[in-house]
Amino acid sequence: MIPLYFLHHYIKDFKVVRIGISGLSALAHYRFGQAVQETVESLGRRTVFIASGDLSHKLKTDGPYGFAKEGPVFDQEITEAFASGDFMRFLTFAPAFCDKAAECGLRSFLIMAGALDRTKVASRLYSYEEPFGVGYGVAEFVPEGRDASRNIGDQYEALMIKKVKEDQAKEDPYVHLARETISRSIKHLPDVKDLAGYPEEMRSRKAGVFVSIHEDGQLRGCIGTFKPTTECIAKEIMQNAVSASSEDPRFPPIEEEELDRLVISVDVLAEIEPVEDVRELDPHRYGVIVSCGGRRGLLLPDLEGVDTAAEQIDIARRKGGISEDEPLTLQRFEVVRHV
Repeated sequence: MIPLYFLHHYIKDFKVVRIGISGLSALAHYRFGQAVQETVESLGRRTVFIASGDLSHKLKTDGPYGFAKEGPVFDQEITEAFASGDFMRFLTFAPAFCDKAAECGLRSFLIMAGALDRTKVASRLYSYEEPFGVGYGVAEFVPEGRDASRNIGDQYEALMIKKVKEDQAKEDPYVHLARETISRSIKHLPDVKDLAGYPEEMRSRKAGVFVSIHEDGQLRGCIGTFKPTTECIAKEIMQNAVSASSEDPRFPPIEEEELDRLVISVDVLAEIEPVEDVRELDPHRYGVIVSCGGRRGLLLPDLEGVDTAAEQIDIARRKGGISEDEPLTLQRFEVVRHV
């Protein structure tokens, strides 16, 4: 709203298209910006793209949102990217780092960068300030003609696919089975029938299993069972891999063109133990289950961005639909994570 207020002081005859942001990946926002670019070019209209949003909200202990060490780092790196026109930097911020920095403008900047794809830009950082513990930057990017080398979205996607292929070459049999199952399910091919080539433990032992899928650095699906529901770990992996790729209610089903970008992990759960005191929890070692009546929330251990037992319990509580003032029963478990 602030840019619109000032625009009306200086320009009278213009039209505005307001664009919102989403919870989709950085690359999805960049690609949306490319769609904006195509539309502008097809219409032949003179266009200004205003990418509005705050930087970090956690720059001062006495500010309205407090302080996090990631806040100043984010603001320094993003303003350096503004000054240099380094749009690749927008794409490569880790989501957990951005969450801790409590920024709200990055997705706007990503759409703008996509709207300037394959375009040479003259970049200038006009100002940066943090008067109330929230970062504000003003920068300008003026198009100076086409530049095929600035196909930043394609470069980023190629890097991601290369990394995934490198990870695939190293993944163990647990993850290999999950990936093969997901691929076959999406391509409507028969399930894996012959498990003889997989380790004996996968074929003979029962355990709860979680299959987690990430794409472009963000969660794309995670479904699991904290107690075994099938005859062996291998079958548990296959069942939950299909569910994670197509039945997680938070996400649309994974499509075939996404397969090359998926990062998959498999967590095999140990026995569940009761917890009498929060001090018995360690978010880097133990997962947690919080229960209240028939409602239950579970969170796996050693997740990026979850550093305290209080954070772990709060996320699990919200996942279970349990309010802050309701009594909780706590349980913990260890996992063997396969990547």
